Amino acid sequence: MAIMITDECINCGACEPECPNTAIYEGGVEWTWGDGTSLDDVDFGDGTVVSGKEKQTPVSDEFYYIVSDKCTECVGFHEEPQCAAVCPVDCCVPDPDNEEEEETLLAKKAWMHGE
Repeated sequence: MAIMITDECINCGACEPECPNTAIYEGGVEWTWGDGTSLDDVDFGDGTVVSGKEKQTPVSDEFYYIVSDKCTECVGFHEEPQCAAVCPVDCCVPDPDNEEEEETLLAKKAWMHGE
């Protein structure tokens, strides 16, 4: 399950540098697949290929946000999600819309980091 940031976020930014996948961005900031990963291109399997450098639309304009497709809950890096560990207001919580098993999270980590 990916982690999400709730609207209780105070925009302190403590979580952003802790993410080993660079999946956390400040509200309103565009993101890329290549940030913090080894992805040059992303093939979605439906004929769509996106450059890892291509800017993507922010998930939130108001609060820090987590790109769920890049979030591995820190599996393979740390014992617990680091964003949740450092958040002073406990707004980094499991995303019920993005449940994933540990095996899937490890595969996502390997895919993003070329392992």
